[in-house]
Amino acid sequence: MTAAVKKTSIKAQAIGIVIALISAVALPQIVHVIGAVSGMGTSLVEALLPMHLPIILAGLLGGSYVAGIAGLLSPLLSFALMGMPTSTMLPFMMIELCAYGICAGLLKDVKIPTIAEVLIAQIAGRAVRGIAIVIGFYALNTAIAPTAIFTSILTGLFGIILQLVIIPLAVYRLKEADHE
Repeated sequence: MTAAVKKTSIKAQAIGIVIALISAVALPQIVHVIGAVSGMGTSLVEALLPMHLPIILAGLLGGSYVAGIAGLLSPLLSFALMGMPTSTMLPFMMIELCAYGICAGLLKDVKIPTIAEVLIAQIAGRAVRGIAIVIGFYALNTAIAPTAIFTSILTGLFGIILQLVIIPLAVYRLKEADHE
């Protein structure tokens, strides 16, 4: 019985990773198209942070393993398929999204409001990204300066707020549907 449960769990995790990967790659491309059509260009993607949403959601629903892997691989897959994010930003986004996924997954079963789980995951992901940028800039001479940390937060403020609204609602609806 335990082997059957574990096998199903691994299958469910694999499906979760694939769904999160597809969502985290497709959603930004949809927003890119909307940005191009509306004349806003890439600024719409920078404002809405569409890749973050499915990774944090995957963590809260599927756990750290699912979301951590999806968070690590989705920017890489997006770069390989679409050339975005840029090669300069790629390692930092991989680190950031992996951190979002792991942190959200660790909070999955914690008895606090989902909005608090999302906020904690957002702060943790941004902090890890910030540390990576600082280390990259000062130790490895990367082109991304530490000022990018604050600029990206200000630029993505609408997306951050959107995540605080959409993700708790999605978690609530999906958990309610699971209990029906």
